[in-house]
Amino acid sequence: MSQIPIIDADGHILEKDDEIENYFEGHYEGHQRHRVFSLFPSLDGWPRGAVKGLKKATQTSPESWLEFIDEAGIDEAVLYPTAGLAFGLIQDSDWACALARAYNNWFHDKYTRTSPRLKGVALIPVHDVEQSVVELRRAVTEQGMVGGLLPAVNVLHKGYGHPDFYPIYEEAQRLDRPLAIHGAPSQGLGFDFLKTMSMIHTLEHPIAQMIQLTSMVLDGIFELFPKLRVGYLEAGAGWIPYMMDRMDDKFHVDRERKHFPLKKLPSETMREGNIFVTCELDEKILDVVAREFGEDCLMYPSDFPHERAVEEFGKDIPEFLERTDLSEALKRKILCDNAKRFYGLS
Repeated sequence: MSQIPIIDADGHILEKDDEIENYFEGHYEGHQRHRVFSLFPSLDGWPRGAVKGLKKATQTSPESWLEFIDEAGIDEAVLYPTAGLAFGLIQDSDWACALARAYNNWFHDKYTRTSPRLKGVALIPVHDVEQSVVELRRAVTEQGMVGGLLPAVNVLHKGYGHPDFYPIYEEAQRLDRPLAIHGAPSQGLGFDFLKTMSMIHTLEHPIAQMIQLTSMVLDGIFELFPKLRVGYLEAGAGWIPYMMDRMDDKFHVDRERKHFPLKKLPSETMREGNIFVTCELDEKILDVVAREFGEDCLMYPSDFPHERAVEEFGKDIPEFLERTDLSEALKRKILCDNAKRFYGLS
Protein backbone atom coordinates (compact mmCIF):
# COMPACT_ATOMS: atom_id res chain seq x y z
CA MET A 1 0.00 0.00 0.00
CA SER A 2 1.13 3.55 -0.72
CA GLN A 3 2.93 5.67 1.83
CA ILE A 4 1.01 8.66 0.48
CA PRO A 5 -1.63 9.90 2.93
CA ILE A 6 -4.95 9.57 1.14
CA ILE A 7 -8.03 11.78 1.38
CA ASP A 8 -11.32 10.67 -0.11
CA ALA A 9 -12.79 13.91 -1.46
CA ASP A 10 -16.25 12.52 -2.20
CA GLY A 11 -17.78 9.56 -0.39
CA HIS A 12 -21.43 9.11 0.52
CA ILE A 13 -23.60 8.13 3.41
CA LEU A 14 -26.99 6.48 3.06
CA GLU A 15 -29.41 8.54 5.12
CA LYS A 16 -31.90 7.10 7.57
CA ASP A 17 -35.07 9.18 7.57
CA ASP A 18 -36.26 7.60 10.81
CA GLU A 19 -33.20 9.01 12.54
CA ILE A 20 -33.09 12.41 10.84
CA GLU A 21 -36.68 13.25 11.70
CA ASN A 22 -35.74 13.17 15.40
CA TYR A 23 -33.58 16.25 14.76
CA PHE A 24 -36.27 18.61 13.49
CA GLU A 25 -36.72 21.82 15.42
CA GLY A 26 -39.31 24.60 15.65
CA HIS A 27 -42.68 23.95 14.05
CA TYR A 28 -41.40 20.72 12.45
CA GLU A 29 -40.31 19.24 15.77
CA GLY A 30 -41.91 15.84 16.21
CA HIS A 31 -42.53 15.52 12.48
CA GLN A 32 -43.48 11.95 11.59
CA ARG A 33 -43.86 10.68 8.02
CA HIS A 34 -45.62 7.43 8.92
CA ARG A 35 -42.94 5.88 6.68
CA VAL A 36 -44.92 6.74 3.57
CA PHE A 37 -43.07 9.76 2.18
CA SER A 38 -39.31 10.30 2.16
CA LEU A 39 -37.85 13.44 3.67
CA PHE A 40 -36.03 14.23 0.42
CA PRO A 41 -37.59 14.30 -3.06
CA SER A 42 -36.91 11.48 -5.49
CA LEU A 43 -33.90 12.11 -7.74
CA ASP A 44 -36.10 11.22 -10.71
CA GLY A 45 -38.24 8.29 -11.79
CA TRP A 46 -35.44 5.73 -11.94
CA PRO A 47 -34.96 2.91 -9.37
CA ARG A 48 -31.76 4.34 -7.96
CA GLY A 49 -31.43 1.90 -5.11
CA ALA A 50 -31.33 -1.23 -7.27
CA VAL A 51 -28.82 -2.45 -9.82
CA LYS A 52 -29.55 -5.86 -11.30
CA GLY A 53 -27.16 -8.58 -10.24
CA LEU A 54 -25.02 -6.28 -8.10
CA LYS A 55 -24.39 -6.77 -4.39
CA LYS A 56 -24.36 -3.19 -3.13
CA ALA A 57 -24.15 -1.74 0.34
CA THR A 58 -27.66 -1.42 1.73
CA GLN A 59 -26.74 0.95 4.53
CA THR A 60 -23.79 2.92 5.89
CA SER A 61 -22.75 3.76 9.41
CA PRO A 62 -19.73 5.45 10.94
CA GLU A 63 -18.40 1.98 11.70
CA SER A 64 -18.81 0.73 8.13
CA TRP A 65 -17.13 3.85 6.81
CA LEU A 66 -14.19 3.48 9.17
CA GLU A 67 -13.88 -0.17 8.16
CA PHE A 68 -13.85 0.79 4.49
CA ILE A 69 -11.22 3.51 4.79
CA ASP A 70 -9.03 1.30 6.96
CA GLU A 71 -9.12 -1.46 4.35
CA ALA A 72 -8.54 0.99 1.48
CA GLY A 73 -5.68 2.79 3.22
CA ILE A 74 -7.56 6.10 3.33
CA ASP A 75 -6.72 8.54 6.11
CA GLU A 76 -9.77 10.79 5.98
CA ALA A 77 -13.05 10.85 4.05
CA VAL A 78 -15.33 13.77 3.20
CA LEU A 79 -18.89 12.51 3.14
CA TYR A 80 -21.87 13.72 1.13
CA PRO A 81 -25.52 12.68 1.26
CA THR A 82 -27.25 10.30 -1.14
CA ALA A 83 -30.97 11.07 -0.93
CA GLY A 84 -29.92 14.62 -0.05
CA LEU A 85 -28.45 15.08 -3.53
CA ALA A 86 -32.05 15.78 -4.56
CA PHE A 87 -32.19 18.65 -2.07
CA GLY A 88 -32.36 21.25 -4.84
CA LEU A 89 -35.66 19.80 -6.09
CA ILE A 90 -37.50 20.78 -2.91
CA GLN A 91 -40.23 23.29 -3.79
CA ASP A 92 -40.96 24.64 -0.29
CA SER A 93 -38.14 26.89 0.97
CA ASP A 94 -39.36 26.66 4.57
CA TRP A 95 -39.12 22.86 4.41
CA ALA A 96 -35.67 23.12 2.79
CA CYS A 97 -34.42 25.25 5.68
CA ALA A 98 -35.81 22.88 8.32
CA LEU A 99 -34.52 19.77 6.57
CA ALA A 100 -31.02 21.19 6.03
CA ARG A 101 -30.71 21.98 9.72
CA ALA A 102 -32.04 18.55 10.75
CA TYR A 103 -29.69 16.73 8.36
CA ASN A 104 -26.67 18.70 9.56
CA ASN A 105 -27.55 18.07 13.20
CA TRP A 106 -28.00 14.35 12.53
CA PHE A 107 -24.78 14.02 10.55
CA HIS A 108 -22.80 15.87 13.21
CA ASP A 109 -24.22 13.70 15.97
CA LYS A 110 -23.79 10.40 14.15
CA TYR A 111 -20.64 10.77 12.07
CA THR A 112 -18.51 13.75 13.11
CA ARG A 113 -18.69 12.91 16.79
CA THR A 114 -17.76 9.28 16.11
CA SER A 115 -14.44 10.01 14.41
CA PRO A 116 -12.47 13.07 13.24
CA ARG A 117 -11.56 11.02 10.16
CA LEU A 118 -15.14 11.39 8.89
CA LYS A 119 -15.74 14.91 7.62
CA GLY A 120 -19.11 16.39 6.72
CA VAL A 121 -20.31 18.82 4.06
CA ALA A 122 -23.35 20.79 5.15
CA LEU A 123 -26.63 20.99 3.31
CA ILE A 124 -27.47 24.64 2.84
CA PRO A 125 -30.94 25.74 1.72
CA VAL A 126 -30.09 27.61 -1.49
CA HIS A 127 -33.84 28.27 -1.83
CA ASP A 128 -33.41 30.94 0.89
CA VAL A 129 -30.06 32.69 0.52
CA GLU A 130 -30.24 34.51 3.85
CA GLN A 131 -30.83 31.25 5.71
CA SER A 132 -28.12 29.55 3.64
CA VAL A 133 -25.62 32.03 5.02
CA VAL A 134 -26.83 31.41 8.57
CA GLU A 135 -26.75 27.62 8.18
CA LEU A 136 -23.34 27.54 6.50
CA ARG A 137 -21.89 29.67 9.31
CA ARG A 138 -23.47 27.49 12.00
CA ALA A 139 -22.42 24.22 10.38
CA VAL A 140 -18.82 25.33 9.97
CA THR A 141 -18.26 27.15 13.25
CA GLU A 142 -20.36 24.98 15.57
CA GLN A 143 -20.27 21.55 13.91
CA GLY A 144 -16.92 21.50 12.16
CA MET A 145 -18.35 20.93 8.68
CA VAL A 146 -15.67 21.37 6.01
CA GLY A 147 -17.87 23.04 3.39
CA GLY A 148 -21.33 23.54 1.97
CA LEU A 149 -23.21 21.63 -0.73
CA LEU A 150 -24.80 23.37 -3.72
CA PRO A 151 -27.09 20.92 -5.53
CA ALA A 152 -26.21 20.97 -9.23
CA VAL A 153 -29.86 20.53 -10.21
CA ASN A 154 -32.48 22.74 -8.58
CA VAL A 155 -35.87 24.31 -9.19
CA LEU A 156 -34.72 27.89 -8.81
CA HIS A 157 -34.52 28.69 -12.54
CA LYS A 158 -31.18 30.45 -12.23
CA GLY A 159 -27.57 29.34 -12.37
CA TYR A 160 -25.11 29.80 -9.54
CA GLY A 161 -23.60 32.77 -11.36
CA HIS A 162 -26.70 34.78 -10.46
CA PRO A 163 -26.16 37.75 -8.11
CA ASP A 164 -28.78 36.39 -5.72
CA PHE A 165 -26.19 33.85 -4.53
CA TYR A 166 -23.47 36.40 -3.79
CA PRO A 167 -24.08 36.42 -0.01
CA ILE A 168 -23.36 32.66 0.11
CA TYR A 169 -20.06 33.19 -1.69
CA GLU A 170 -19.15 36.09 0.56
CA GLU A 171 -19.73 33.93 3.64
CA ALA A 172 -17.87 30.90 2.25
CA GLN A 173 -14.95 33.15 1.40
CA ARG A 174 -15.00 34.74 4.86
CA LEU A 175 -15.11 31.33 6.55
CA ASP A 176 -12.38 30.04 4.22
CA ARG A 177 -14.51 27.00 3.42
CA PRO A 178 -15.35 25.62 -0.02
CA LEU A 179 -18.63 25.04 -1.75
CA ALA A 180 -19.17 21.80 -3.63
CA ILE A 181 -21.52 21.40 -6.56
CA HIS A 182 -22.73 17.82 -6.73
CA GLY A 183 -25.09 16.31 -9.26
CA ALA A 184 -27.31 13.22 -9.34
CA PRO A 185 -30.85 14.18 -10.46
CA SER A 186 -31.63 14.11 -14.16
CA GLN A 187 -34.89 16.01 -13.75
CA GLY A 188 -35.13 19.11 -15.93
CA LEU A 189 -31.94 18.45 -17.90
CA GLY A 190 -33.78 17.68 -21.13
CA PHE A 191 -33.28 13.96 -21.60
CA ASP A 192 -36.17 12.40 -19.73
CA PHE A 193 -37.08 10.56 -22.95
CA LEU A 194 -34.00 8.30 -22.74
CA LYS A 195 -34.88 4.71 -21.98
CA THR A 196 -32.14 3.20 -19.83
CA MET A 197 -30.42 4.12 -16.58
CA SER A 198 -27.02 3.80 -18.25
CA MET A 199 -28.01 6.56 -20.69
CA ILE A 200 -29.28 8.77 -17.89
CA HIS A 201 -26.24 8.19 -15.72
CA THR A 202 -23.89 8.93 -18.60
CA LEU A 203 -25.29 12.44 -18.91
CA GLU A 204 -26.78 13.57 -15.60
CA HIS A 205 -23.60 14.50 -13.75
CA PRO A 206 -21.56 16.17 -16.52
CA ILE A 207 -24.47 18.09 -18.07
CA ALA A 208 -25.53 19.57 -14.72
CA GLN A 209 -21.92 20.45 -13.88
CA MET A 210 -21.35 22.05 -17.29
CA ILE A 211 -24.37 24.26 -16.74
CA GLN A 212 -23.25 25.47 -13.33
CA LEU A 213 -19.57 25.86 -14.28
CA THR A 214 -20.51 27.93 -17.33
CA SER A 215 -22.82 30.10 -15.25
CA MET A 216 -20.25 30.74 -12.53
CA VAL A 217 -17.23 31.30 -14.78
CA LEU A 218 -18.86 33.49 -17.41
CA ASP A 219 -20.79 35.49 -14.81
CA GLY A 220 -17.45 36.33 -13.22
CA ILE A 221 -17.94 34.68 -9.82
CA PHE A 222 -14.26 33.81 -9.47
CA GLU A 223 -13.19 37.37 -10.26
CA LEU A 224 -15.74 38.85 -7.87
CA PHE A 225 -14.78 36.38 -5.11
CA PRO A 226 -11.07 35.67 -5.67
CA LYS A 227 -10.66 33.54 -2.52
CA LEU A 228 -13.73 31.37 -3.13
CA ARG A 229 -13.06 27.67 -3.74
CA VAL A 230 -15.67 25.65 -5.62
CA GLY A 231 -15.58 21.94 -6.42
CA TYR A 232 -17.46 20.19 -9.22
CA LEU A 233 -17.89 16.61 -8.13
CA GLU A 234 -18.64 13.20 -9.63
CA ALA A 235 -18.52 14.00 -13.34
CA GLY A 236 -14.95 12.86 -13.88
CA ALA A 237 -12.40 15.35 -15.19
CA GLY A 238 -12.22 14.73 -18.94
CA TRP A 239 -14.90 17.34 -19.64
CA ILE A 240 -12.82 20.15 -18.15
CA PRO A 241 -10.39 20.80 -21.07
CA TYR A 242 -13.34 20.66 -23.46
CA MET A 243 -15.19 23.31 -21.45
CA MET A 244 -12.09 25.49 -21.24
CA ASP A 245 -11.80 25.49 -25.03
CA ARG A 246 -15.54 25.86 -25.51
CA MET A 247 -15.90 28.86 -23.18
CA ASP A 248 -12.81 30.53 -24.65
CA ASP A 249 -14.20 30.08 -28.15
CA LYS A 250 -17.53 31.72 -27.24
CA PHE A 251 -16.05 34.39 -24.97
CA HIS A 252 -15.81 36.97 -27.78
CA VAL A 253 -19.61 36.99 -28.21
CA ASP A 254 -20.11 38.94 -24.98
CA ARG A 255 -16.76 40.46 -24.07
CA GLU A 256 -17.57 43.84 -25.67
CA ARG A 257 -20.72 44.25 -23.55
CA LYS A 258 -20.39 47.26 -21.31
CA HIS A 259 -21.16 45.41 -18.09
CA PHE A 260 -19.78 41.97 -18.96
CA PRO A 261 -18.15 40.83 -15.71
CA LEU A 262 -15.38 38.56 -17.00
CA LYS A 263 -12.12 40.40 -17.74
CA LYS A 264 -9.94 37.45 -18.75
CA LEU A 265 -10.25 34.29 -20.79
CA PRO A 266 -12.35 31.60 -19.06
CA SER A 267 -9.44 29.16 -19.35
CA GLU A 268 -7.27 31.60 -17.36
CA THR A 269 -9.91 31.69 -14.64
CA MET A 270 -10.05 27.90 -14.66
CA ARG A 271 -6.29 27.63 -14.08
CA GLU A 272 -6.05 30.03 -11.14
CA GLY A 273 -6.56 27.40 -8.45
CA ASN A 274 -10.05 28.17 -7.20
CA ILE A 275 -11.91 25.58 -9.28
CA PHE A 276 -11.52 21.93 -8.27
CA VAL A 277 -12.85 18.72 -9.80
CA THR A 278 -12.88 15.10 -8.78
CA CYS A 279 -11.48 12.65 -11.30
CA GLU A 280 -11.91 8.94 -11.83
CA LEU A 281 -8.62 7.22 -11.10
CA ASP A 282 -8.87 5.16 -14.29
CA GLU A 283 -9.62 8.05 -16.67
CA LYS A 284 -7.43 7.52 -19.72
CA ILE A 285 -6.80 11.21 -20.36
CA LEU A 286 -5.87 12.30 -16.84
CA ASP A 287 -2.44 13.29 -18.14
CA VAL A 288 -4.10 15.60 -20.67
CA VAL A 289 -6.40 17.10 -18.04
CA ALA A 290 -3.44 17.75 -15.74
CA ARG A 291 -1.54 19.41 -18.59
CA GLU A 292 -4.40 21.67 -19.71
CA PHE A 293 -6.16 22.36 -16.42
CA GLY A 294 -3.21 22.04 -14.06
CA GLU A 295 -2.17 19.48 -11.47
CA ASP A 296 -3.25 21.28 -8.32
CA CYS A 297 -7.04 20.98 -8.43
CA LEU A 298 -7.74 17.31 -9.23
CA MET A 299 -9.05 15.17 -6.37
CA TYR A 300 -9.73 11.50 -5.69
CA PRO A 301 -13.32 10.42 -4.94
CA SER A 302 -14.15 6.90 -3.83
CA ASP A 303 -17.90 7.44 -4.39
CA PHE A 304 -18.33 4.60 -1.89
CA PRO A 305 -20.85 2.95 -1.59
CA HIS A 306 -22.54 3.94 -4.87
CA GLU A 307 -22.98 2.05 -8.14
CA ARG A 308 -20.56 -0.83 -7.66
CA ALA A 309 -20.33 -4.02 -5.68
CA VAL A 310 -18.72 -3.40 -2.30
CA GLU A 311 -15.62 -5.48 -3.00
CA GLU A 312 -14.72 -3.54 -6.16
CA PHE A 313 -13.81 -0.26 -4.45
CA GLY A 314 -10.57 -1.58 -2.97
CA LYS A 315 -8.97 -1.98 -6.41
CA ASP A 316 -8.99 1.70 -7.35
CA ILE A 317 -6.01 3.07 -5.44
CA PRO A 318 -3.56 0.16 -6.02
CA GLU A 319 -4.30 0.21 -9.76
CA PHE A 320 -3.92 4.00 -9.87
CA LEU A 321 -0.54 3.83 -8.17
CA GLU A 322 0.65 1.42 -10.87
CA ARG A 323 -0.07 3.88 -13.68
CA THR A 324 3.06 4.79 -15.62
CA ASP A 325 1.62 7.78 -17.51
CA LEU A 326 1.34 9.96 -14.40
CA SER A 327 4.16 11.32 -12.26
CA GLU A 328 4.48 10.34 -8.63
CA ALA A 329 4.06 14.01 -7.72
CA LEU A 330 0.75 14.18 -9.57
CA LYS A 331 -0.48 10.98 -7.93
CA ARG A 332 0.22 12.46 -4.51
CA LYS A 333 -1.61 15.66 -5.40
CA ILE A 334 -4.68 13.75 -6.60
CA LEU A 335 -4.76 11.40 -3.62
CA CYS A 336 -4.01 13.91 -0.90
CA ASP A 337 -2.59 17.40 -1.36
CA ASN A 338 -5.32 18.93 -3.51
CA ALA A 339 -8.20 17.75 -1.34
CA LYS A 340 -6.35 18.97 1.74
CA ARG A 341 -6.10 22.45 0.23
CA PHE A 342 -9.67 22.43 -1.09
CA TYR A 343 -11.28 21.47 2.20
CA GLY A 344 -8.79 23.35 4.39
CA LEU A 345 -7.70 20.22 6.22
CA SER A 346 -4.66 20.35 8.48
